[in-house]
Amino acid sequence: MTSRSRKVVWALSFVLSLSLVSAMAAAETLVFVDWSWDSARVHNRIAGFVIEHGFGYETGYVFADTVPGMQGLRRGDIDISMETWTGNFRELWEEAIASGDVVDLGPNFPNAPQGWYVPTYLITGDPERGIEPLAPDLKSVEDLKKYWHLFRDPENPRKGRFYNGPTGWVVSGHNVTKLRSYGLDQYFDVFHPGSQAALDASILRAYERGEPWLGYYWEPTWIMGSLDMTMLEEPPYTDACWDEETGDLACAYPPVEVRVAVNKDLLTVAPEVVEFLRNYETELKHTNEALAFMQESGGSDWDAARWFLRECQELWTGWVEPDVAARVLAALGEL
Repeated sequence: MTSRSRKVVWALSFVLSLSLVSAMAAAETLVFVDWSWDSARVHNRIAGFVIEHGFGYETGYVFADTVPGMQGLRRGDIDISMETWTGNFRELWEEAIASGDVVDLGPNFPNAPQGWYVPTYLITGDPERGIEPLAPDLKSVEDLKKYWHLFRDPENPRKGRFYNGPTGWVVSGHNVTKLRSYGLDQYFDVFHPGSQAALDASILRAYERGEPWLGYYWEPTWIMGSLDMTMLEEPPYTDACWDEETGDLACAYPPVEVRVAVNKDLLTVAPEVVEFLRNYETELKHTNEALAFMQESGGSDWDAARWFLRECQELWTGWVEPDVAARVLAALGEL
């Protein structure tokens, strides 16, 4: 074989290798876990749009509650979790990390607040709406014993109603324990909405009518970006209070780290995607604004993701190489 022939063969082999790599990337589907809250689904689709159009992978989205979702991430049925609220299932998270099945790629956004909220007008009133302050001394969960009657359960007027998270959320069990530990189960019934949408609807209905409302909520959400809500004080968080075996949870929620996590196999299957996800980091305001856009426009998770990619271009283009950013921007321009 001549030198020229060897060069031709080498060139053809190189082209075929590139084609094979491209075909493998195109055939590979990276699966996100769609937790049941809006912000997680929006972040999934922000990352998904970049992965599809910037890196050439297919993406899939699978709904799961907390425990089965984490189990799927460990097994490799799921590749990526963009919003892993580690404090809500600390033992499960620590086991997954210690086993090496799941890899922590860093925070999505700064520690997220969560707790028990009431509309601020309940405490301060709202003169513009003609609302008087019905509970001017309401500051902490302990004060709820004094004001329980403001939250009467329509199905059981002898008690107040506490709006919990949906039953599939680990945190809903925490709230039941908290009520019992605070001695508030004598004053309140627990109401479990069927979804985040139902929980949101209960807040909006009360807020629009200027009525009392008490329940669990968190940030970032469009609700907290749009409505004036106050988190009730609890005793400061301690590790002993939240000990898995002996803790009674009668204190504030631990600072919740919201992490980007992946199955270990992604590190070899798509290392360039892993690098992108390591760089992925936002602020609470970015998520609140994207969710508010989705709510006000009546758009979908994908609409909110594309809004973010257009409005926060300076932020996300720093997460990827220029050629990747160019492909994503070209795809946005075609929509």
